Amino acid sequence: MRKAQITRKTAETDISVEINLDGTGIYDNETGVGFFDHMLDQLSRHALIDMKVRCSGDLHIDDHHTVEDVGIALGQALTQAVGDKRGIVRYGSCLLPMDDALVRAALDLSARPFLIWNVDLPTAKIGSFDTELVREFFQAFATHGGITLHVDQLHGINSHHIAEAAFKAVARALRDAVESDPRKADAIPSTKGML
Repeated sequence: MRKAQITRKTAETDISVEINLDGTGIYDNETGVGFFDHMLDQLSRHALIDMKVRCSGDLHIDDHHTVEDVGIALGQALTQAVGDKRGIVRYGSCLLPMDDALVRAALDLSARPFLIWNVDLPTAKIGSFDTELVREFFQAFATHGGITLHVDQLHGINSHHIAEAAFKAVARALRDAVESDPRKADAIPSTKGML
């Protein structure tokens, strides 16, 4: 019931996304960008959201459009899958360590998108991946998923560890936020009566 399928085709990318919020973290992600696929796998596994992503993008230019547009499509899929948000917890947070890195993520499925990004990736690249694209992904995901998202790096010296900790922290926070609230399974989690 809490599933979504999104297709998005532009002159720059051709994307299909399938998610199941009530999954077990099964993933099958192929974007043509190896490090990004690894991060999407982490997002799926640690959020316990089944995820299948296919993207054919203009990688002969660079990875930017692929990463940003997948963020857009995943945000749209989340919005579709969560519906009117009846019965969800709504909020989630996580303080996640990964070796030298410590990243905190807090989010609200508020339908009021906003990104606070206090993350400093010390290198311009992780392999061939532009590290500035980590923020671009989360900006697109938060905007199109209607998420108020705060990501703060508390420690970290290795760009791979910091980026991976950010994806995992957001995943764990998202897992909590989309969970069904057993005490209010039939209610919209807002005093306004809608989100």
